[in-house]
Amino acid sequence: MDFTQPVAMTALAAALLLLLTLFELRRRRRGALSRQPKREALDTVMSWPPESARVMTITERQSYELLKRALPGFMVLAQVPLARFIRVPTSNPYGEWLQRVGSLSADLLLCDAGSRVLAVIDIRAVQESDRSRKRHERLGRVLRAAGIRVHVWREGDLPSQAEVRTVLGAALGSPTAADAAQKSSHSRPMPLIPVAEIEEFLADGDHALRDAMEPVPSAFFDELEMLPANSGRR
Repeated sequence: MDFTQPVAMTALAAALLLLLTLFELRRRRRGALSRQPKREALDTVMSWPPESARVMTITERQSYELLKRALPGFMVLAQVPLARFIRVPTSNPYGEWLQRVGSLSADLLLCDAGSRVLAVIDIRAVQESDRSRKRHERLGRVLRAAGIRVHVWREGDLPSQAEVRTVLGAALGSPTAADAAQKSSHSRPMPLIPVAEIEEFLADGDHALRDAMEPVPSAFFDELEMLPANSGRR
């Protein structure tokens, strides 16, 4: 009996399997390369038709007005991405940090006259999804690690102007905060405007365009699987 025949058949089958595997890998690679030019050829405007949206929600605009009225000596900024005011070392991949938190936005920034961030107002819904809660916790952890105070305000339960002056003014502990609060309460007294009246003022005319112009959620990028940027941008 010739024992070399089964061995030869086995070797031939293994060789055929290897050739088929290499052929399949080469076919997939060609397919990937053929699809790449199509992605790079997408036009930024034509492929993603842009539409204008509001920068802030109604609650965020109420909170903005509260800060401006309670602490008139400070600069208030809205919806600023963390990558704009947080620096991190680049020893690890910077793009990965951007995907994790850099694309998230702080709802409101309280800054001094030189635009240095003193505190962040994080506006949170009364009922949050697990994903939203984790996102806010991650956001707060990064901000606190950077030495930035974080104050959480709940939708439907915003503080009064007096509470804003007391809490934020005391937390900042700066002469500017005390002087601004004193000037606001003595030199030019401002009546405390109930939140309901501010809401009525800010929401005037909003209902007709509410759906069309609502702002992009601050959790928008958190819901997407970020794709690596390609060199074909226009």
